[in-house]
Amino acid sequence: MQELHWGLPVIGYLFLAGVGAGAYTVSSSVLLRNGNGAINGDNYAIARYGALLAPIPLIVGTGMIIFELGTFQAAVATGDIGLFFKWIHLFLTINMSPMSIGSWVLSLCIIASVLYAYTFLAKEDTPGGDNKGLRRGLAWVGIPLGVAVAIYTGVMLGAMPSRPFWNSPVLALLFLVSSMSTGVAGILLVKALFGDRQPASTPEVNVTEDNQATYLLASSDVVLIGLEILTIVMFIMFAHLTVGNQVEAISIILPGGELSSMFWIGVVVVGLVLPVLIELRYVIPALRNHKPYMMPHGTEVLVCAVILIGGFMLRYVVVIAGQMTGPMGL
Repeated sequence: MQELHWGLPVIGYLFLAGVGAGAYTVSSSVLLRNGNGAINGDNYAIARYGALLAPIPLIVGTGMIIFELGTFQAAVATGDIGLFFKWIHLFLTINMSPMSIGSWVLSLCIIASVLYAYTFLAKEDTPGGDNKGLRRGLAWVGIPLGVAVAIYTGVMLGAMPSRPFWNSPVLALLFLVSSMSTGVAGILLVKALFGDRQPASTPEVNVTEDNQATYLLASSDVVLIGLEILTIVMFIMFAHLTVGNQVEAISIILPGGELSSMFWIGVVVVGLVLPVLIELRYVIPALRNHKPYMMPHGTEVLVCAVILIGGFMLRYVVVIAGQMTGPMGL
């Protein structure tokens, strides 16, 4: 078994950066879909929850990867204060390496997400208020930046040919789809925990105004989870169709492999199949019969939680599997 150099800080960074990037992208998409955010209602509320959520995991995740660089520990051990700031070179180095490009994209995404959240910060702020123009501009910027950060977390690993488990172009796509799905789950979780609950006695209405954005977001999550399952299949197929060590590396997550239970139960069953089946239970009646989309509060929290757990487990399995199966010769 190979020595593991990357642990929870790196895994946490990949997961949190994905959630933040996904939340920023989804929030921006919902806002722009709603007439550039000029109309109040559930769309604006959803966009606001996503905007306020996005910078938090991005900043925390970046802090975790900076801590993992070891400069803080080295500064304490040696007494060299300059080592506390050595991590800044990661963002000052400019070249075409995935690490350099990713660091700059991540920095820009954090700055933009903080400004975007600021435009929603005041409760008295309205969709057509003074911050409307800035909010709209940052939403347009947020979509490509969020997608870039989500892809980068996969490209950073996939750019290591000596690690055959990571060396797949499908990995970036897998992390992108997972980031969007966990971003949706994060927004819906924040809404479920901090939003206004609809009274149980409220008369049923068609899926139109008050819960339309929530319904569309849940429906989108069903599609994203379906795409994520398909991408996992593509990831496994790519390894088997590639000449080299990919077949041997991918066997670690296949039946009989050391991480197979963690992958198939933790990622696929708990993180993907279970939540999509629950979501379909409420989405299909709203879609086919035009019934109101009314998922119980506890169920909504559960679904969001297991999607986030599955997203974390995906990064955990990928990071650990890549180290356990490499490096190998080309």
